[in-house]
Amino acid sequence: MTSRDETPVRVGVFGLLGSGNLGNDGSLEAVLGYLRAEHPEAVVDALCGGPEVVAARYGIPATRLHWYRGEYRTASRAGAIAAKGLGKLVDAVRTAAWVRRHDVVIVPGMGVLEATLPLRPWGFPYSLFLLCATGRLFGTRVALVGVGAAAIGNRPTRALVRWSARLATYRSYRDALSRDAMRAMGVDTARDEVYPDLAFALPTPRAGGPDKLSVPPGPVCVGVMAFHGGNDDRARAEEIHRRYLDGTTRFVRALVEDGRPVRLLTGDECDAPVVAAILDAVDSPLVTAAEAASLADLMKETAAADTVVATRYHNLICALKAGTPTLALSYAAKSDALMDRMGLDAYCHPAREVDADRLLEQFRELEKQSAVLRHILAERNQVAARQLEDQFTALTAALFPATGHGHARTRQETP
Repeated sequence: MTSRDETPVRVGVFGLLGSGNLGNDGSLEAVLGYLRAEHPEAVVDALCGGPEVVAARYGIPATRLHWYRGEYRTASRAGAIAAKGLGKLVDAVRTAAWVRRHDVVIVPGMGVLEATLPLRPWGFPYSLFLLCATGRLFGTRVALVGVGAAAIGNRPTRALVRWSARLATYRSYRDALSRDAMRAMGVDTARDEVYPDLAFALPTPRAGGPDKLSVPPGPVCVGVMAFHGGNDDRARAEEIHRRYLDGTTRFVRALVEDGRPVRLLTGDECDAPVVAAILDAVDSPLVTAAEAASLADLMKETAAADTVVATRYHNLICALKAGTPTLALSYAAKSDALMDRMGLDAYCHPAREVDADRLLEQFRELEKQSAVLRHILAERNQVAARQLEDQFTALTAALFPATGHGHARTRQETP
């Protein structure tokens, strides 16, 4: 490998970035902020899902993750199936060539080691395995930084995820449940650390103060999601979605009947039909939809609200980081763990079984405790900021030992 004393360190970022998921892009933004602050000499580029978006928004060169542009469309015709199969072979060569050009590759956050939403093994799990395997082959340090993980039932997916984690040079997780899940899948996690989600490193928008509460009551942000259950729920996906949409719509209608302005939030482009369905069903000028293009936009929306009720994980993070009392429509254990970390574990409601009446009761209780919860969130956010400083210090020690910022902690685990 080229000496870092002679040439700038070459850093790649990898993942489904620029593909319409604001949480993924927020994690990328946090890592780019760290690199620019602590390693301004680094030359950075990306291998990602939406290279045009990443290049335009973040000013770094970007290459498309998949050779076959129809990778995430269901292949039914023989030609499409053949093209997708060929794409897997081409991607192996393309990924290896890209990895070989780098000293370090960072996978910034995201739930890359989980299957809490529908996922096929030959999709992103295969891509991640290619990355980690070729990193080990060429001596490129691959870091899974602040990632999410969960138990995986599908055996091929579980095997690819397990081997990806084993082959990575560095691993850290966004919650203890993720580390426990990888340990249960046979990965040695003895030296792996847990830190808050990378999005907590992003700038916090200014709000109306720690005791902000509108008189009369102000807007409520409701974060919605194209929720169809998890990877093991494919047979009942539509039933789960109908129940989620019906319960959420009834809740929004109840807020409107109380005279509350409602702001609908999303976190991925695929959530737009849910927003449209609620707007159509409630049909009130009190219900509007935000057009957020980044986590920063979402944080501004949640900072301006009295209260937030949200489903997507990074919608929750935006609201909690903004210091706004939040109720989680929880679709996975990671949401419950996040709410517990931030001191709001009593305010979770199952996304699979949305009961509008019970949700309204929890919402009213949340609003009664608003001033207390804002103080709790302010304290927890200070703790999260300090912990993420430790995360970036550890990352420098593991990936950039020649910079002298810390003692190297590389984790070349024998697979």
